[in-house]
Amino acid sequence: MYDKTIRGVLIKGNKTYGQITSEILAPQERKAPMWWFAFMTLFTIGLVFGVYSMYITVTQGIGTWGLNNSLGWGWDIINFVWWIGIGHAGTAFSIFLLILRQRWRTSINRAAEAMTVVAVLCAGLYPMIHMGRIWNAFFIMPYPNSRGPLWVNFNSPLFWDVVAISTYLMASATFWYIGMIPDLATVRDRATSKIRKAIYGFLSFGWMGSARSWLRFETTALILGGLTAPLVIAVHSIVSMDFATSVMAGWHTTVFPPYFVVGAIFSGFAMVLTLMIIIRKTFKFQDFVTDGHIDAIGRILTFVSLIMGTAYSTEIFMAWYSGAEGEIYTFFHNRIAGDHTKAFWTMVSCNAIIPQLFWFKKVRRNLTLVFIISIIINIGMWFERYVIIVTSLTKDYLPSNWATYKPTMIEIGIYAGTLSIFGLGVLLFIRYIPMMAMSELKMILKPTSKK
Repeated sequence: MYDKTIRGVLIKGNKTYGQITSEILAPQERKAPMWWFAFMTLFTIGLVFGVYSMYITVTQGIGTWGLNNSLGWGWDIINFVWWIGIGHAGTAFSIFLLILRQRWRTSINRAAEAMTVVAVLCAGLYPMIHMGRIWNAFFIMPYPNSRGPLWVNFNSPLFWDVVAISTYLMASATFWYIGMIPDLATVRDRATSKIRKAIYGFLSFGWMGSARSWLRFETTALILGGLTAPLVIAVHSIVSMDFATSVMAGWHTTVFPPYFVVGAIFSGFAMVLTLMIIIRKTFKFQDFVTDGHIDAIGRILTFVSLIMGTAYSTEIFMAWYSGAEGEIYTFFHNRIAGDHTKAFWTMVSCNAIIPQLFWFKKVRRNLTLVFIISIIINIGMWFERYVIIVTSLTKDYLPSNWATYKPTMIEIGIYAGTLSIFGLGVLLFIRYIPMMAMSELKMILKPTSKK
């Protein structure tokens, strides 16, 4: 049972049910502020740049990227894995904390789930673009065809990625949407415009809030949660197999699946923290996203950061212990020292050292520091993917194959486009959908407001 005298109050202000509804829906019921239009314009410009870069890639080929015969993966796979990691936040946050009966998740899970759906959409663009001939993307799907017994290659990591991402996207989107149905019905009932009432009435499936409806709603949520939870582990484990099943130095290791899963949760939680601090500050939701919520996420990040540091140390130790010249060279002469020293130590500092500041309560209660560290973590996680991919490919077992890599403006443009898609998705979310699960907040209101 949650003890507020020990853990603190989850919802401040001794609010009523009506106050929760009014305050959560206020951003949707008011006119959009100017900053919202300004950022929509900025992200739209970024999206146009991204679409242009994708157009150049599709029409002229991936030769417009900085790839070469030795390095066939670059920013495309780096950003693909990075977006998939961020996309683990919502489902991990909602499902695992629900199973562990952590009630403080109720103020944050809706935004985390929305972030998951948008991030996975961004990630899903990269495998198709990386194919080069995007019009042949349908070949990856197993379907009856007129070409004889021609099926997909089930040994291909590309096929694994497609299956994992599509399954995870559908499951996450369904879980997110079903959880919104009661709140969408509330928006419908408060709507003053006939068009708005009709739209939200359609989206809420005629929800009336009867006891039978609530029973079915909660049962469905639990079933979906149980089915989706294994995907959090499976998806990034499968992505890690893109690397671990190869024989490249620095990749061929059994630590990759758990290492990638933990890293995904790490970057996802950091992005959730960034987003919730912005929402808290912008919409004055201090009563719902309290210092206790920020403190709890900070504690989780501290623990996961220790695991990341252990994973880095394990990789280095195994490279030394193996005695394999390729492994030793990759880790000690190309990462720890060598051409990619700055990227490697940026990764270690951002992911394993700086987050340890969360051990101090004063740091966890300083919103500015927490916000900066959350951004630093995601920068570090991007550099982690850069270090894994680029250091192994630029210098493999044959010195005659060694090459350098530098991204072109087309690659940068595609990344900017996906960042803009993410920004646009978040802006549309906070404008048209209740940012917090009002029904769940009301369930925990009384136990946290009464003595």
